Amino acid sequence: MGSIVLSEMLTQILIPVCAVVGIVFSLFQWYVVSQVKVAPDSARQSNNSNKNGFNDSLIEEEEGINDHNTVLKCAEIQNAISEGATSFLYTEYQYVGIFMVGFAVLIFLFLGSVEGFSTKLQPCTYNVDKMCKSALANATFSTISFVLGAVTSVISGFLGMKIATYANARTTLEARKGVGKAFIVAFRSGAVMGFLLAANGLLVLYITINVIADNVGDNVGDIAGMGSDLFGSYAESSCAALVVASISSFGINHEFTAMCYPLLISSIGILVCLLTTLFATDFFEIKLVNQIEPALKNQLIISTALMTVGIAIVSWVALPSEFTIFNFGVQKVVKNWELFFCVAIGLWAGLVIGFVTEYYTSNAYSPVQDVADSCRTGAATNVIFGLALGYKSVIIPIFAIAVSIFVSFSLAAMYGIAVAALGMLSTIATGLAIDAYGPISDNAGGIAEMAGMSHRIRERTDALDAAGNTTAAIGKGFAIGSAALVSLALFGAFVSRAAISSVDVLTPKVFIGLLVGAMLPYWFSAMTMKSVGTAALSMVEEVRRQFNTIPGLMEGTAKPDYANCVKISTDASIKEMIPPGALVMLTPLIVGTFFGVETLSGVLAGSLVSGVQIAISASNTGGAWDNAKKYIEAGVSEHAKSLGPKGSDPHKAAVIGDTIGDPLKDTSGPSLNILIKLMAVESLVFAPFFAKHGGLIFKLF
Repeated sequence: MGSIVLSEMLTQILIPVCAVVGIVFSLFQWYVVSQVKVAPDSARQSNNSNKNGFNDSLIEEEEGINDHNTVLKCAEIQNAISEGATSFLYTEYQYVGIFMVGFAVLIFLFLGSVEGFSTKLQPCTYNVDKMCKSALANATFSTISFVLGAVTSVISGFLGMKIATYANARTTLEARKGVGKAFIVAFRSGAVMGFLLAANGLLVLYITINVIADNVGDNVGDIAGMGSDLFGSYAESSCAALVVASISSFGINHEFTAMCYPLLISSIGILVCLLTTLFATDFFEIKLVNQIEPALKNQLIISTALMTVGIAIVSWVALPSEFTIFNFGVQKVVKNWELFFCVAIGLWAGLVIGFVTEYYTSNAYSPVQDVADSCRTGAATNVIFGLALGYKSVIIPIFAIAVSIFVSFSLAAMYGIAVAALGMLSTIATGLAIDAYGPISDNAGGIAEMAGMSHRIRERTDALDAAGNTTAAIGKGFAIGSAALVSLALFGAFVSRAAISSVDVLTPKVFIGLLVGAMLPYWFSAMTMKSVGTAALSMVEEVRRQFNTIPGLMEGTAKPDYANCVKISTDASIKEMIPPGALVMLTPLIVGTFFGVETLSGVLAGSLVSGVQIAISASNTGGAWDNAKKYIEAGVSEHAKSLGPKGSDPHKAAVIGDTIGDPLKDTSGPSLNILIKLMAVESLVFAPFFAKHGGLIFKLF
């Protein structure tokens, strides 16, 4: 089989050290950003080096902008945004807390009841000659893992919000010195979130596994299966790989280093992303607006190239030269270089998806420019062109995902698909950095406008924001592509754990599941889009009421009632999101309990196939409409100038498209990858219960 170069002791050291390095690096970035003071004369208060621009004087054409009132206005707006966001999250987390308790009880009851809450050791699902933990222990471990994952997710969301609201006004103030200085602040702030979440997820998952380090093969599948939503696809891809590996030679022989291969890939990814970040913040300096987007794209290219080398090294030192992987009842022999190709193809497929997404959502290319040009004839043609763009943008990403699935499955079965998904997200610290950069830049532009800063400042923040829209779309593309691979890997683990020998689509039980599963993303999207419309209507009515009842508000001499607006948004958002959330969580429970594991396998497959396509289309359509509007507003080319300026008929049509696109790119599209992943994870967790007690309706006939 070949020996493993990396010892278990070094593995135990390397993973937490890389996680700590990521956390320390994120805190350093936070410190650097904090040197931009949101106070009058902030440009001259710092003693930092000139490299980051904190000592620079304001550029000449903006002289006079640095007055007390303008800067204080920025601080006031930032505080209002931060207070509103915090209020929203606190209210949301009250509901989340109730859900956490309720679902934790449900997990314990369902899994414990499989064997009547027995404390006796049970024959292992994949090897009846071995004994695994009792039903009670299984239920307890899974419940603890669920709570741990939920708490980590809550903390990650809160920290991400705090970082974004902390950095927006600072980005605005740095824009007074030039677009390069503002870019560095926005990107460093995004890096805080990216590295903090990546390192946090890695560390928590590593600690969770060492609950069970003495019995890896028997327990890791149960623990990983429910501790998977630490934050999105990143943890889920690791968990999918751990689940499959736990029933392969790694788990059977208790080879800790090989079992931790997914975590070692993520560990090296943090180091690679750290080095990559320096190219944007220290090695090169952005001086012109047209350098922003290439700098962000270079982050993806550099991290992908470096990570390929990192994957090769980890595959050599952490894996035996030959090993076996569980493949639907048989053990498939795999070589370490084959697993390297599985991870690498996922990594490069992610880059392909990223660049295709950029091509269809950036206003630097013809698709978005064509959408902008269609605004000449009104909003209807803008909508038609935008929808067509979204549908067309699905083609290449789907082929990239299909090739990844074929190659990785051919080489290493379901484990290959799981690590391919991990490869796609191995540079997630960089991906999250450029993704978080988007809303920070967007907020910075809004603050500049509300604070009454000059049009030159707004031009710079608009340039940052336009690039941010594209990078956000790229981030969504990565998330959706990886969701497809992760869901397929989890689907394979579910089929194996439910003891299904094959999935025959010609069987009525499976085929009806396919139809229903393919319908679910449409139902879910309809609910989320309508929810956004309902919440927006309530907000518009409140704004109109305030303009009509608050003296001086229209003239700008009175302050609006921000708190009431936030309350309306919070209440509407949470109330409207309960039905879509219930659809996702209840579908596997209902289908598995009443129709059985065969029908549930069809539902999972159907939702995966249609959900990925709708998600890519919705995200790219919304991003294209947004950047088509910004293309007209910026007027950086003769073509763009012919469509503008603001207030022109083409611009009004573009605004309508942008308004339609917001719920597509910010709600429905990103939410769909949660739908397909969460249903797969939930099905995997409850698979023992469904296999033993499910299919109640069919048992009656």
